[in-house]
Amino acid sequence: MKHGKKYQDSVKAVDTSALYDTAEALELCVKTAKAKFDETVEIHVRLGVDSRHAEQQVRGAVVLPNGTGKNVRVLVFCKGDKVDAALAAGADYAGAEELMTKIQGGWMEFDVVIASPDMMGVVGRLGKVLGPRGLMPSPKAGTVTPDVAKAVAEAKAGKIEYRLDKTNIIHCPIGKASFGVEKLMENYETLMGAIIKAKPAAAKGKYVKSCVLATTMGPGVKVNPAKYL
Repeated sequence: MKHGKKYQDSVKAVDTSALYDTAEALELCVKTAKAKFDETVEIHVRLGVDSRHAEQQVRGAVVLPNGTGKNVRVLVFCKGDKVDAALAAGADYAGAEELMTKIQGGWMEFDVVIASPDMMGVVGRLGKVLGPRGLMPSPKAGTVTPDVAKAVAEAKAGKIEYRLDKTNIIHCPIGKASFGVEKLMENYETLMGAIIKAKPAAAKGKYVKSCVLATTMGPGVKVNPAKYL
């Protein structure tokens, strides 16, 4: 793959064989974010677990203290008074079967899906659409809840879901390059703290195998995971 001049310059600033302290790594990410838009800073954490086994799954959600910098569009499946409560809390869309029909027709103008428990019969019919996109609500992530208003407020405040992919890596946004090192550091520490707390009892040996930070268009910067061993 051919990369442009800005990317090549950014690569020169990063020692790909080095393991950086978190603050240094974030500083490099901010410095190498040269695109014309505000790049997202992402974290990629490889864990020493096997996601094929249910007892070694790592999944959860956490509210980043400084948010993600992204305007999150929230859709809520609920009925009755909860529709008004969800909309009052800031939901972009709230309803029941009519939203299901829209989604079945190919409409996907939302980033987070929340559901009250009594709506899971309706949401379940959308499993094939929402599941592959990582949008399926789940009690573990706090997106299936009777208190939809609270879930909406958290999603709008910067709540993110983390989960292992098939290669045992967690990929998450931790903010925008414009946040600066300090705010990104707070978000990083919060997310890593949650991942460490979620360590399965069945996990053996080294838990955090590697950690890489990168901006949308920038090179990966390796972080020394020694702190979390």
